Amino acid sequence: MGKFVVKQTATGFKFDLKAGNGETIATSEVYTTEAACLNGVESVKKCCVGEVEDQTVEPIAEVKHPKFELYTDKAGEFRFRLKARNGEVIAVSEGYKAKASCLNGIESVKTNAPEAEVEKLEA
Repeated sequence: MGKFVVKQTATGFKFDLKAGNGETIATSEVYTTEAACLNGVESVKKCCVGEVEDQTVEPIAEVKHPKFELYTDKAGEFRFRLKARNGEVIAVSEGYKAKASCLNGIESVKTNAPEAEVEKLEA
């Protein structure tokens, strides 16, 4: 079972969604307050049911928000970002060498996020 790990940074608060094996699946931006960060966690839980918009193939079949956008970064690695209903990015992945691994990451968010507990780390 996955969990959201909320921690304080030098400039605010962020969360990591971790799979049952402890691997980080997705990361948030830095929020100014802990409350805003916890709202971000709730957004991920609600929005992780979104479809995948594959931006690595032409033509791109646009998908309505909430959605996962699958894309390639400047280094040629595959990544995803989860966008909320309002189009804001609420979680991002690490880079993956293989597209299949990135798709597995998306599936892991869909599986783990809805029921994940929140753990707060002390600074």
